[in-house]
Amino acid sequence: MSDEPDKNLTTSPLSGFMELLPAEQLAFNRIYDTIRRSYEAFGFIPIDTPVLERAEVLLAKAGGETEKQIYRFRKGDTDLAMRFDLTVPLARYVAEHCGQLVLPFRRYAMGKVYRGERAQAGRFREFYQCDIDVIGDGELDLRFDAEIPSVIHMIFRQLGFERFTIRINNRKIFGGLFRGLGIERQSVGIMQAVDRLEKVGPEAVRKELAEMGLPEPAIGRLFDFVGLGGTCDEIIAGLRKMGIDDGGLAEGISELETVVGAIRQFGVPDANFAVDLTIARGLDYYTGTVYETRLDDYPEIGSVCSGGRYDDLASHYTDRKLPGVGISIGLTRLFDQLYRRGVLKTGGSTTTKALILPMTEDMGHCFRLATRLREAGIATEVSFVSGKMKKRLGYADRLGIPFVVFVGDDEIRKGTYTLKDFREGDQEELTEAELIRKLV
Repeated sequence: MSDEPDKNLTTSPLSGFMELLPAEQLAFNRIYDTIRRSYEAFGFIPIDTPVLERAEVLLAKAGGETEKQIYRFRKGDTDLAMRFDLTVPLARYVAEHCGQLVLPFRRYAMGKVYRGERAQAGRFREFYQCDIDVIGDGELDLRFDAEIPSVIHMIFRQLGFERFTIRINNRKIFGGLFRGLGIERQSVGIMQAVDRLEKVGPEAVRKELAEMGLPEPAIGRLFDFVGLGGTCDEIIAGLRKMGIDDGGLAEGISELETVVGAIRQFGVPDANFAVDLTIARGLDYYTGTVYETRLDDYPEIGSVCSGGRYDDLASHYTDRKLPGVGISIGLTRLFDQLYRRGVLKTGGSTTTKALILPMTEDMGHCFRLATRLREAGIATEVSFVSGKMKKRLGYADRLGIPFVVFVGDDEIRKGTYTLKDFREGDQEELTEAELIRKLV
């Protein structure tokens, strides 16, 4: 076999799989860590489920396009599939460990998922999802639904965004409306059409509804419904004035009003959330509150965080009723879209804060200093680059390391170190204690 490199071998990653340079990866990690810290600030507990599951487990809740997109293969006698989201693995996890978990169970999971869909701008085949869910036992208080937007609010504020809107609706309102208008049989198609309203416009949606066989009076009432505007309180009042007599509709309006009031109690400003009656989030899955979050200055990105309430998480795996509410942030897509628009700044290509540059044969002294700096929480490297000073300093400059510590025989004798600040261009002589105070 030849040791010569194959000149025809393609080294680029597969289409739909993100691969970042170090500076980009550090920027990605900062967003990841911000989300993780926010989840933990609300008491959510981390879990990590396997990327590979038995295909029958994943397919128990999958269907339609999702089943077509799943990565599936056999290993021996086992039919395997790669997880396509973090919710189905959560359902299996809760069913498996329910007797050992404290309910309500507040979980977060942040990991890669896989979908074999057509790769395009903003769509990936391998991508990170960052999920939280609260799972109850038999029932789940509506205040959990209101807490979720306060988590979203913290995350996007800490990411530096002031202008974003958490759009909220309740699926029971849709169900009641459809029953009241006598069009529940076409509910799935209607919701798919309504979901496209913002993208294709009202005339196209009206035409689509008419082609489904909806009578014009029902289409008119449907547009009156989705066209309700104003503040959250005005929209809720408008729903009550529509005069549709349905118990489910009344329940949905009452739940929506309760959630809106509690969101305010959690301290989320009205400027950052709104009732939006066009939000559907999958008719066959969510059963109550639903959410979509959008960045006001970048509407073309679409939803950056979505989710909602479901009546029974693990019905395919256990007889125990486990209602839940949760959200998911598609981190890979969010990062890609913000980075492409120049919203995210990458900074340096390293986590190193101080580079020790030896100018002595006493490397042991340099290593001991590096250890003391690391113990003080200062990310430190020792330079092993040889050659001229320009080349040695160039390493720190190219990586964006902010400080260089020169260690020579004179410094060792005097018990001091020369610190160069690459950001300001300053240089000063410091004792070890002063050096640590300066760098911490």
